Amino acid sequence: MTMNKPKVFVTRRWPARVEQQLSDLFDATLNTDDYPLSLSELIDAMQNSDAVLPTVSDRITAEVLTVQPRQTQIIASFGVGFNHIDLDAAKSEGLTVTNTPDVLTDCTADLAITLMLSLARRAGEGERHVRNGSWSGWRPTHMMATRVTGKKLGLVGMGRIARAVAKRAHQGFEMEVSFYDPFLPPQEMLSNIEANSCKSLEQLLSSSDFISIHCPGSKETHHLIDANAISHIQPHAFLINTARGDVIDEQALVTALNNNQIAGAALDVYEFEPVIDDELLAMDNVVLLPHLGSATLETREAMGMRVIENLKAFFAGEQPPDKLI
Repeated sequence: MTMNKPKVFVTRRWPARVEQQLSDLFDATLNTDDYPLSLSELIDAMQNSDAVLPTVSDRITAEVLTVQPRQTQIIASFGVGFNHIDLDAAKSEGLTVTNTPDVLTDCTADLAITLMLSLARRAGEGERHVRNGSWSGWRPTHMMATRVTGKKLGLVGMGRIARAVAKRAHQGFEMEVSFYDPFLPPQEMLSNIEANSCKSLEQLLSSSDFISIHCPGSKETHHLIDANAISHIQPHAFLINTARGDVIDEQALVTALNNNQIAGAALDVYEFEPVIDDELLAMDNVVLLPHLGSATLETREAMGMRVIENLKAFFAGEQPPDKLI
């Protein structure tokens, strides 16, 4: 690196150890108040920093990326998803964009299993029942739920996180696992996973007791789970999403839940995040978490360090290990 440290702009608070490392290596501007930046603030960062370090909650639109004059050369995003960045605009502007894959696989898979168990066993509803003083004691027919062990799990997408979920579900709960992915992983990645490939999304949806979404957010997957797709889900089945909120048509999901077309849903991400539909908030057969998929200290620190490795490579004139474009 040159004697003058590259200027990097961090849009939200990151773990303290990562922020310290950023400050040691770069001329870092930190968002110590941890508030969502406005469009004008993102544009200002592009005009006055060599690198902008957004999170998945920052909308890095064409308007932000095409601002002139622009100092930023690299968008080093904190997170594996990248549908918050207009990659076409970034590419046309000659910008480098990176993400942080691999390091959040296990924690997100753990959370998908957490949501499945919480939904099936009515854990959120039961805790609320205890906390509000409604529980009058054990009885044989109280809050009966759904067994998980031995049931059929369908995975939409078969990337790293889905494969980790498949292992947990089959080895831990003896579940029969199926998946649908138009882009099959190499066979060696599936060699130690007990999972069957479905020929269509409809086949997967209609044959699963639990459906867990693990596809990336993109134009192709926007509203992949719409009213038509939901119509193929069995009435006793549950839908789980730890991927991207707009993969599900949220209004279609609300309608399906109101009409008892499916048994319930568990969501960690939302179509209009952080805004959540009022009807979803009121439903007892819905488990809702605030985008916690990677929210462990170990994983968030690893994500931050991955960003730093991308920045170090870029400013050394090398290709960042996690370059998207």
